[in-house]
This record gives sequence, structure tokens and C-alpha cells, in this order.
Amino acid sequence: MAQELWNGNRAAAEAARLCKVQTVAAYPITPQTGVVEHISAFINNGEMKAEMVHVESEHSAMSACAGAATMGARTFTASCSQGLMLMGEVLFMTSGCRLPVVMAVANRSLSAPVNIWGDQQDSLVLRDSGWIQLYSTTVQETYDNIIQAYRIAEDEQVCLPVMVCYDGFYISHVSETVETLTQEEVDQYLPSNGTPNWTVLDVENPFQLNQLLPPVAYAEYQYRKHTAMERARGIAIEAGNVFGEMYGRNYGLLDAYQCEDAEVIIVGLGSPTGTARWVVNNLRGRGERAGLVDIRMFRPFPEKEFIEAVKNARLVVVLDKDMGFGTSGMLYPDITRVLYHLDNRPMALNFIVGLGGRDVTPETIEHAYFRARVVLQDGLQDNAQTVFWPDTNLEGLY
Repeated sequence: MAQELWNGNRAAAEAARLCKVQTVAAYPITPQTGVVEHISAFINNGEMKAEMVHVESEHSAMSACAGAATMGARTFTASCSQGLMLMGEVLFMTSGCRLPVVMAVANRSLSAPVNIWGDQQDSLVLRDSGWIQLYSTTVQETYDNIIQAYRIAEDEQVCLPVMVCYDGFYISHVSETVETLTQEEVDQYLPSNGTPNWTVLDVENPFQLNQLLPPVAYAEYQYRKHTAMERARGIAIEAGNVFGEMYGRNYGLLDAYQCEDAEVIIVGLGSPTGTARWVVNNLRGRGERAGLVDIRMFRPFPEKEFIEAVKNARLVVVLDKDMGFGTSGMLYPDITRVLYHLDNRPMALNFIVGLGGRDVTPETIEHAYFRARVVLQDGLQDNAQTVFWPDTNLEGLY
């Protein structure tokens, strides 16, 4: 394997090229723009045989990808933030039609107020749109996740679209050493494009797609989509195992680190877990029994694997780089739902961090950890389960 110094956007584009994507449609929005700029250069230079569809909005970009996918093309796009919101209508249609589109999401905050920096609000508000969601901690994982995403999405037991999410600027614009794959290696891993495993429109055998369904039939279609999402867990595990056997980088639905004897386990998505791993090592060196669960696949949620990872813990600290207004962070409810029916369940504490791209520093994570230690000693107080950090001075704001 060769090594390259790439940022996350370049890695996403290179992965799409190696997957022999046939149709790309996207509209530029910071910090995603670099992905499509690189792909455009690949096509222009003859390094990638694909059709680049120039569209007037993100709504049109996803519409173009969905249309191409109905004809059996391997399709790719990229977006984030307000662009992802504009796609919203078509995102539900794409999953409902069971079209295996893959999209890179360089996570960015939502307006207003206007903010171009990265948190995970944009993809998490779409967590139940019927798209599989993979979250990347590093540039390397962004590269590998996109390649695995096509194997998962196009499996005939799944046939669902996939978002590969990575934090804007922290991963999209920061360069890291990436172990790259050759075209021959990726061809061995992925089925050939042009021979799809999902149903496509065929003029010789016409059928109706996205038809109007009355109440008597609608629920059955939604249930089929749900069961396909459930099956995606096993397909993703298989895809990660095969990837690991072929290339030496193993992926599961989550990464449990130092959890066997941990009293307090930190849980998160994306780049903050990279910092949290350093913090866990530092705490361990000081005699603290800390652990980490980095959730790689958020939809479908890895319930069985998560329970196994935290079964010996006394408390889990959930880092949410997002906010469910009037409730908690959006990762936290899935954690507490999974824990609720366990006979011996750990307590859970939710920290809202990194909104609008604010740095999630080692000090931030250590603060959460030591607050959890206080909770273990004193017990949870009323209305103390969700915490904003750092404390914010709201004087003069509305």
C-alpha cells in the first residue's frame, strides 16, 4: 500500500473514483466543495469515467442521483448543512425507492445564526430519513467508509442509500497520512458497476416506482424499509470483516476501547472520539478506569454491540455535537433507550459540546469525565442529565 497526505475531502473524492462511480451530481457548499472539485478534475483529466451533472441546487443534485440510480448507475454526491436540508424531500424519496446512492457529508452547523463551522446537527436531524449513517473519526476512515458504503448499500438484502459523515474542517480540511488502495484492490472488493444487485427500471419489463399508496399498503412498504435497515447491520459487519482481511484495517459497527474494566465510558460520534481516545489513555496513566465507545454506524443503531461494550460500566458519558432543542442531544436518547431494559444498567450523563465548530478539547472531555465521577459519588440530580459545556454567558443574547 502507498501512503498519501490527504484531507478528508480529497480522501472522499479518491474513494469515489476508485469505486468507479458513473454519475456525480452536486452543488457546492462549504466545507464540502473540495470533494466535487477533486472529482471534476479527475473527470477532466481522464482519470475517472463518470458523468458530472451540473445542477442548480442540492434538491436537484439528489434528484439527479436518484434518477441515475433507477437506471442502475453507481451514483455519488456530497453535501452538508443548509444544502442537506434542501435535499430533505428527496432524501426520503431515495430511501423509499430503495436506491443505493452514497453521499459524503462534511458535517456543518445549521443556520440561524449563520455559521460555516462543523457540528453534527445537519446529519443527525436526518437520522430517521431511511439512510444508513456511517461516522468517520479520521481521514483514513472517511476513505475506507466510502468504499465499504457501496458494498453495504448495493447488497440485495439492503438496497438503501448511505451517508458517510465526517466533521467539517476538523476532517474535511485537515490532512493526515492515508494508506491508499489500488484500483485492482477495490475492484476485488466491490461488485462491478453496471451489474447492480437492485431492481432497476427496464423498458422490457416496466413497473411503477414511487407510486401513490393508500393506507392499506403504505405501512407494509415502510416495514420493508425498516427490516432492510435491520439487515444492514449484518451486511456492514461482513463488509468490515472482508475489508480487514483484504487490507488489514478492521471495522465493526463501533469501536470499544479500554471498556472491559472501565467504570466511566465516554461515547461519541466522529472526530471528538479521536480526542477522547487520547484523554482515556491519559486518564488510564493516572489510575482512572476510563473507556471509550466510538460509534461508527449510527443508523441502524448497533444495539447488541453497544450493550456488550458497556455492560461492566457504572456510568456512560454521551458527547453530543448537536442539540435536540427542548430535550437532549440526539445521540443520548438512543443510548438511554438501549440501556433502559437492562437489569444492571449504567447511569447516563449527556454533554452538549462542539456546537458551531467550538473546539472539543481534552480539557472539555476531562471535565465531562470528572463530573461523571462526582455523579457516581453523589447520584444524579434533578434535571442534571444534559449539560452544556463550556458554560455560556448568555447576557445580551436572545
